[in-house]
Amino acid sequence: MLKTVDLNQVMVIDIETVPQYAFYDELPPHLQDLWEQKTHYQRKPEQSPDDFYERAGILAEFGKIICISMGIFYTQDKNQYLRVKSIYGNDEKEILKDFATVLEKQLSTLMFCAHNGKEFDFPYLCRRLLINGIEIPVQLQISGKKPWEINHLDTMELWKFGDYKHYTSLNLLAAILNVPTPKDDIDGSMVRQVYYEEKNLPRIVTYCQKDVITTAQVLLKFKGMNIIPPENITIVT
Repeated sequence: MLKTVDLNQVMVIDIETVPQYAFYDELPPHLQDLWEQKTHYQRKPEQSPDDFYERAGILAEFGKIICISMGIFYTQDKNQYLRVKSIYGNDEKEILKDFATVLEKQLSTLMFCAHNGKEFDFPYLCRRLLINGIEIPVQLQISGKKPWEINHLDTMELWKFGDYKHYTSLNLLAAILNVPTPKDDIDGSMVRQVYYEEKNLPRIVTYCQKDVITTAQVLLKFKGMNIIPPENITIVT
């Protein structure tokens, strides 16, 4: 199936998320109770709900999206190119509205690709769209569809080869497939701090774009194709 995928119909995406509130103490009391219930079995015995709150950004009920980066492949003079654009800001609803508008201009058959997208990016987007009262774009809708009708690619799932217990990070997958990656300025565990304490959103956007580029290159490896040289990658501002 992957061999027949038309890259010109693929959008590679990555999202960056943070807790809706900078600190646990800022959560309204009823949400503090719900956070404690939600994370009860995830926390270690010595961890308090406050201690565990730094992970709130990965749960769609308690987090929000601050950046969506998208990569589009295109071919010119028989050469492969990648164009990367990001939608970001402090107003999640505006980010999601702009993202939905972008998808309205794309074919309904557009295929998404992300690393661990089926477990994180795709459902997180759908949940936050619903919470913000925005209609879920047709490309993200999976209800009622058969597995082979869902146009979602996941590079982590591709690497599993049916081993559902196997987790491989994007950085590790890129390394073993000889995909060059720029040295990361930050990692996922630092996004909350960079956003709330350093207030440096552009730094997070750059990190998000790097992941899109790396995921795109990994996808090319899965298709048995050459990776795209840096000079053929454009960051659209």
